[in-house]
Formats: sequence, structure tokens, C-alpha cells
Amino acid sequence: MPRKAKRVLPGFGLSLGFTLLYLSLIVLIPLGGLFLKSATLSWDVFWSTVTDPRVLASYRLSLGTAMAAAAVNAVFGLLVAWVLVRYKFPGKRIVDALIDLPFALPTAVAGITLTALLSQNGWLGRPLEAIGLKVAFTPLGITVALVFIGLPFVVRTVQPVLEELDPDREEAAACLGASRWQTIRDVILPELFPAVLTGFALAFARGTGEYGSVVFISGNMPMKTEITPLLIITKLEQYQYAEATAIATVLLLLSFALLLLINLLQWWTSRHHYAA
Repeated sequence: MPRKAKRVLPGFGLSLGFTLLYLSLIVLIPLGGLFLKSATLSWDVFWSTVTDPRVLASYRLSLGTAMAAAAVNAVFGLLVAWVLVRYKFPGKRIVDALIDLPFALPTAVAGITLTALLSQNGWLGRPLEAIGLKVAFTPLGITVALVFIGLPFVVRTVQPVLEELDPDREEAAACLGASRWQTIRDVILPELFPAVLTGFALAFARGTGEYGSVVFISGNMPMKTEITPLLIITKLEQYQYAEATAIATVLLLLSFALLLLINLLQWWTSRHHYAA
């Protein structure tokens, strides 16, 4: 009988078992508990809870600001990553280290700092108020906070791809007569788009459930600046656990649906690019 080929790295079965166990304990079981707790509500109570005008307004605010902030980060995160990879300038290492500041900074500290800066009497808020632009305690302020905490996701996702992108391809395109815009459109962007889309998805996912950096600058006005995570916390403090899990379940499903669309778009883009 032919001998079974030995793997270079043995122990796949054991490693897979530990992986599935860890994934179940950390992710699948808590999510399953979320759905089970929501199922304790009757359909009428569940529907009235998740379609309450205050809850719907919080969904629109949380998902809308997370989407807007992720879009801003996709554009400017790409520019920041481009500058860090392609240019040399004094203080480059400091700038590169500052990109990770939102990862290290406690979210509550970030929220308090942004509120102090952008409030009506803040260093930035006062001149902005003078020209008629109010940031703190508005959806714009929430978007600014989410841009702050989401930027590293895009930069750190795009940066390795840019470092692997050979500049000789751009020079070859220029030698063949391509303009700068044609080089960006046909050579650079197709390579970077999947990474940018991944960074966008990560920033969006982080922004959807963000609480600490947003709760201070939002103002928490129902129907106006109340985010869904705060509404869930409010329900929990009132011992309405089933209602809180119902709201969280719908937010989770909406986030999963949007992330699925983003991943499908990324898969289609990568397949179309490599097929070409």
C-alpha cells in the first residue's frame, strides 16, 4: 500500500480542533446567546421594540455615520499610506507611529479630548462656530470621532500592499505613453482597491459598535444624536435585557449584511482583476 504523504507541519487536526473550540467560546456561543435571549420575546413585542422610532433613528445614525467615516478614511487613509511608503521626509517615523495612536488611546480619553476641542468653547469649536459650523453634539461630531478611531485600519491595511507594489510598473506605463491619471487608474488603483475595501470594511465594523469615543461628543439626544450602542446600554441599565438583545440582534444583522455586500464586492473586484 502506498504510504500516506507526511505534512511538513504536522498536527493539523489538533490545531483545527483548538481553533474551532476557541472560535466557539469567544464568538459563536456569545452570538448564539444573543439570539436565544431575543427569542424569549414574542414576535409582536420584538417587532415593536426594534421598529420604535427612537430605535430606528439610532440605527440610521450609527450606520450612516459609520459608513461616512469609513468612506472618508478610505480616501485619506490611502493618501496617508501613499505618503508614508513613497516619500522620505523629516519626522516620518513619528508620523508613522502616530497613526497607531487611536489603537493605544482609551476610547473614553479620545471622546473627552475631541469634545473639549470641538465644543462651543473649545480651541477648534469656537472658530468653527464663528463660521456657522457646529461639530460637537451633532452627527458631524460623531463622524469626526469615528474618522479618528478608524483611520489606522485603512492605513495599516493599504501600507503593506503599497510596499509590495513595484514602482517599475509605473515607470513602464509612463514609458509606454500613459498619463499620470492613466497610470493611477489602470496600474495602481486595481492593485490597491481590494486592500482599500478591506480597510473600509474594518473601519465600518469598528464604527458601527463604537461607544467610548462617541458617547461624549454625541450629546445623546434621542432621535437626533443617540447612537444604538448607547440605547442598548440604556435598556440594560433599566433591566430590559430581552429588549436590549433584540436591538443588538438587528444591529448585528444589518452590519453583517453590509459587510457581506462589501466582501462580495471585494471578491468580484479581485476576480475581475486577476482574470484580466
